[in-house]
Amino acid sequence: MFEGIEFLNKEFFWLFLLLPIAIGWYILKRKQQTAELRMSSIKGFKARQSLLPKLRPILFVLRLLALAFLITALARPRTSDETTRTKTTKGIDIVMAIDVSASMLAKDLLPNRLEALKKVASEFIQGRPNDRIGLVEYAGESYTKTPITSDKAIVLRSLRDIKYNTIIEGGTAIGMGLATSVNRIKDSKAKSKIIILLTDGVNNSGFIDPKIASELAVEYGIKVYTIGLGTNGMALSPYSILPNGNFQYRRVQVEIDEKLLNEIADVTGGKYFRATNNKKLKEIYNEINKLEKTDIEEIKYTTYDEKYRPLVLIALGILLMEVLLRSTLFRSFV
Repeated sequence: MFEGIEFLNKEFFWLFLLLPIAIGWYILKRKQQTAELRMSSIKGFKARQSLLPKLRPILFVLRLLALAFLITALARPRTSDETTRTKTTKGIDIVMAIDVSASMLAKDLLPNRLEALKKVASEFIQGRPNDRIGLVEYAGESYTKTPITSDKAIVLRSLRDIKYNTIIEGGTAIGMGLATSVNRIKDSKAKSKIIILLTDGVNNSGFIDPKIASELAVEYGIKVYTIGLGTNGMALSPYSILPNGNFQYRRVQVEIDEKLLNEIADVTGGKYFRATNNKKLKEIYNEINKLEKTDIEEIKYTTYDEKYRPLVLIALGILLMEVLLRSTLFRSFV
């Protein structure tokens, strides 16, 4: 009956101790409340049986019931319905700068570096529902694949479409990729602006020095997380294209400019990571996800439904019934 109901003033339940006291008092005083007529003989009277005197205690029972309902009402029963609303108070804008040079087709990560990255990056994007995200592609040059947006469907579709192509100039222009990312996010009003720059090589192309691009990031308050992608040692990498368009692979030495990536991360307040396999790459994105948390404000609304009013009305109804019975049916016995 009381499932889901709380009592605000439970101390009033102590008043229920009055009920057994009232019952004891009623039993002790009952004879004194009933008039007695003593006669030496009743032979001259015709016996007449009536149930009303036996039912008279029902008046006291009704009064006890009314008192019980009033005590329960004083305990102030109520139910509550809690709703929660979350609001993003301070968002984060993120640009993911992705190296799409031919070396990203190396098979030291499965099925290759680029596809492994796309899978992990997709999970990362889906885990940031409250942030705006953009994509930048770079190889020997760079361009914006997707401007920063809160529409994750657009970002994920663009990420799936990223692939190696011969349209972009060959090479690895880390400075160009970083500069394009800075230009895309620099005017953001977000609480935090970050760039996740991933490469598997060294800066060997482009006309912007990575250090100058880093200084631009610092000027605009942008934090850069850098990721060096590739196993230690040798990796099965493409080195030529056959007439049918397929790549020829051979084992080549993995060369990543970790010193440069460390410097970029340090000067901008970010962090450098090295991903040597699929598992490590996933762990890196999970760590970045933890480092860059969006502030979420949770607002709880509680609606209370007071239940004492029906109890008071029931108690008044019982008392009214008791008064009516006392004044009518049991009038001769009171």
